[in-house]
Amino acid sequence: MFKDPAHKIESNVRSYVRSYPIVIKQAQGSIITDEDGNKYLDFLGGAGALNYGHNNPKIKSHLIEYLQFDGIIHSLDMASHAKLDFLNTFNNKILMPRGLNYKVQFTSPTGTNAVEAALKLARKVTGRTGVISFTNGYHGMTLGALAVTGNKYHRQGIPGVESTHVTFMPYCRYVDGLDSSIDFLRYKLEDDSSGVDLPAAVIVETVQGEGGINVATTQWLKNLRELCNEFGVLLIVDDIQAGCGRTGDFFSFEASGIVPDIVTLSKSIGAYGLPLALVLIKPELDQWKPAEHNGTFRGHNLAFVAADKAIQYFWSDDKFSESVKRKEVFLRQRLEDLANKYPEADFDVRGRGLMYGIEAKANENIAMALQKICFKNGLIIETAGSHGQVLKFLMPLTISDAELERGLDIVEASCEQALIEVSQKKIANAK
Repeated sequence: MFKDPAHKIESNVRSYVRSYPIVIKQAQGSIITDEDGNKYLDFLGGAGALNYGHNNPKIKSHLIEYLQFDGIIHSLDMASHAKLDFLNTFNNKILMPRGLNYKVQFTSPTGTNAVEAALKLARKVTGRTGVISFTNGYHGMTLGALAVTGNKYHRQGIPGVESTHVTFMPYCRYVDGLDSSIDFLRYKLEDDSSGVDLPAAVIVETVQGEGGINVATTQWLKNLRELCNEFGVLLIVDDIQAGCGRTGDFFSFEASGIVPDIVTLSKSIGAYGLPLALVLIKPELDQWKPAEHNGTFRGHNLAFVAADKAIQYFWSDDKFSESVKRKEVFLRQRLEDLANKYPEADFDVRGRGLMYGIEAKANENIAMALQKICFKNGLIIETAGSHGQVLKFLMPLTISDAELERGLDIVEASCEQALIEVSQKKIANAK
């Protein structure tokens, strides 16, 4: 039986090691190898931080070269060749081809830091304090980001600290599968007695990752953009997990045709699992004074090198984006076939790109049971949603067709056993 080797010294807050009781030795592409030589397919993808896979060889060679050259690693926010190369590449290959005009702010290197900066800037620019967030939204674990996060489990980690100035509204299709919640938000903003003052910003994920792979419709996003324009409210898109190609396009909001006022990026913007976070700001909103929002680790040059090379290799043309969209067709079909094969589970299949989930409406415990059996069968995959009721597919975007098929074969082979286990537990609990 596995015994967590860090349990005596590492905090109880550790979580993933509880789901995956192995000691990892190596990783390459979509394969993780433990200390005993056992290999696992990775459908977790660093929770979205490994879109280009583990130790991508195209990126690795440049990192090694940079280290051997004694390229500077830490430089605060001073200029470096690594940073300038990344900024030029990002502007020339990502922003300009999409007609986007943003200033780039580097924050401390995690997604929650980027969210904190975005919220702080929105309040500074507008002079207002309120923020609208959405049911099932997840934006990070520091106090400001946690305040706009819907999940009760995470929020109760700060008892006695009120998440003030945040109003939660229904996400797209949250209520009875409807996407009319924008009309409800408009009504609240128009009514002087609604209790909702004009906010500084609205923060939204176009696909809610930790919230259960909930997908906003194009029309809902367009309506939200129009509403923000109408009331002079800034629109922040949190693209930390759904961005960097996860939905097929580099930005998850591209397909809807909207242009956010502020965008947060982290996770796979670091390209190699290296920590990096940034905020994209419309130029007229860049009202920071020097060092007004600060952080020691805004100059992680290894991450700049990796990010620069990843964009050059994968985003100089449409081939990579097209490959993700092609794999999505196969992924969705296999999951729909699974749902048809086991109608008793009442599986709901949803997602975009290579960011999918299946929820067993018949019993919310099926996803967790399935996750555990998949792991025993050589597949690392996670659950999402308020009760872990959604099996979440977040494999590297570089995964081969054969690996993708093999991973889905494992899910299918594990499904029947999971259904039997959950059914047996239900009968035992009823006695």
